[in-house]
Amino acid sequence: MRNGVVLILLTGLTLVSGCGGAAENDHPLVGVTLLNKQDVFYQQLEVGMREAAEQAGIELLVQSAEKDLSAQTAQVENFIVRGVDAIVACPVDSRGIAQVLQRAAEEGVAIFTADIAADGIEVVSHVASDNVQGGRFAGEYLARRLGDAGGAVAVVDHPEVTSVQDRVAGFLEAVENSATLELVARPSAQGRRDLALDVATSMLQAHPEIRGIFAINDETALGIVQGLEALGRKDVVVVGYDAIPEARAAILAGSPLEADVVQHPRRMGNRVIRTVADHLAGQAVAPDQPVAVSIVTRETLEAEAAP
Repeated sequence: MRNGVVLILLTGLTLVSGCGGAAENDHPLVGVTLLNKQDVFYQQLEVGMREAAEQAGIELLVQSAEKDLSAQTAQVENFIVRGVDAIVACPVDSRGIAQVLQRAAEEGVAIFTADIAADGIEVVSHVASDNVQGGRFAGEYLARRLGDAGGAVAVVDHPEVTSVQDRVAGFLEAVENSATLELVARPSAQGRRDLALDVATSMLQAHPEIRGIFAINDETALGIVQGLEALGRKDVVVVGYDAIPEARAAILAGSPLEADVVQHPRRMGNRVIRTVADHLAGQAVAPDQPVAVSIVTRETLEAEAAP
């Protein structure tokens, strides 16, 4: 095993197809297993990783788990067999991936996570958006938007994922600090648009008093918007997370999706690979590295587009 190190980068949302074979010219070889290859978030994460890898002289071996824990486990095991210096992964299941990561650690592998943390295993460094801050921004936006009247709000969750746990924690903190908001529902849609459509429809039928919904990612947010349109509800405000192009377009079009928390995956990918390079060079690295987020609305998006 090169330098006795395997790095695992765990993230939340798309992946990359990778090159195979051993690294040439003794460049460090880093295996990457991402959540899936479809999300814009992970496409940008890969861009940042590859930029930093080129600068640091690191070769990346990138694969996609496509939200399949068994596939991701097999990818990690393959990286170990390949003798990589590091593995970067995005856990499909924060707790489910821990066993194979622990096995890697017991073989001298240094484990790093990004975007999504792994439960039950100590890592060298975790690089991720400040998801607590992002959830708090979403709750504070709903409090401002709904005004003094406030009202019932809900969050459509995905509790198996640690980054989502942080987002929801921040949102609940904002709701608790508000004098006008009341949480009445917290169903899960597993981050999927199709499930979010069904969940939103059922939730709004059970709780017609809901005035605001926090969606833990944009696939969830866009499914909720479809559910609202099917029910003819125009009185519910939705806040999403990620600000993908389709979500930005929905905000600009005046849909129920009015605001979106913005992550910076390219910056995150760049930082995690620089952290890997520093660690492989024997430098100390911070165990937790939050990357600040922001929030966009129709007004801020129009201002960005203005000449």
